[in-house]
Amino acid sequence: MKNIIIIFIIIISFGILYYYSYIPKKKTEIIIQKKDISIDENSNDEEIICKINVKKNLNLIQEKYKGYNVSAKLDIPKINLKSYVIKDYSIDALKVSVTKFWGSNPNEIGNYCIAGHNYKDFKNITKLNIGDIFTLTDNYNGLIQYEIYDIYKVLPNQTECLSQKTNGRKEVTLITCTPNSKKRIIVKAKEIV
Repeated sequence: MKNIIIIFIIIISFGILYYYSYIPKKKTEIIIQKKDISIDENSNDEEIICKINVKKNLNLIQEKYKGYNVSAKLDIPKINLKSYVIKDYSIDALKVSVTKFWGSNPNEIGNYCIAGHNYKDFKNITKLNIGDIFTLTDNYNGLIQYEIYDIYKVLPNQTECLSQKTNGRKEVTLITCTPNSKKRIIVKAKEIV
C-alpha cells in the first residue's frame, strides 16, 4: 500500500510538471487606464512588467488661492519672493499672482513656464543672477531646487523660451515684462540633481 501511494504521488508530480512545462501558456492581456505607464523593454511575450507612477497628494501647499486653483509654490530667497503659482493662465489670474503660462506640470520633466507682471515682488527677478537657486513645491512631487543657468530678453513674439526640449530634465522658465513692456525678461533654471 505504501508503494502505491508513492507511485501515485510521483505520477501526480509528473502530471503537474508536464502541465506547467509543456502546455503552451496563454497570453494575458491587461488593460490599464493610467497616464504614466512604462513597460520594461526586456519583457517577453509571456511576461509584461508595468510600472505605474502613483502620485500621492503630499498636502505641502494649499490648493486654492483667492479663488484660483494653485499648481505650485515658488520661493526665491534672494529676492524674498514667496508666491503661489495659479494653475490656469488668464488676465484676471495674473492680477492676483503669478501663473503657469505654458509647459509641463510643476516639478516634472519638461519646461514649466511661469509668467507674472512686472510689479509687486515679481519685478525683482531682474535682480537674479546665473547660479542663484530657488525652489518650486507642489503636492505631487514635493519640493525641488532649481539653479538659474541663463537670463536674457526677447521680443513678445519670440517664443523659443517656451520650448519643451529639455533633454529629459526638469526646467523652470520665469517670464515678466521689462518696465516699458517692449521686451520680456526670461530667467531659465534647471533642477539641481
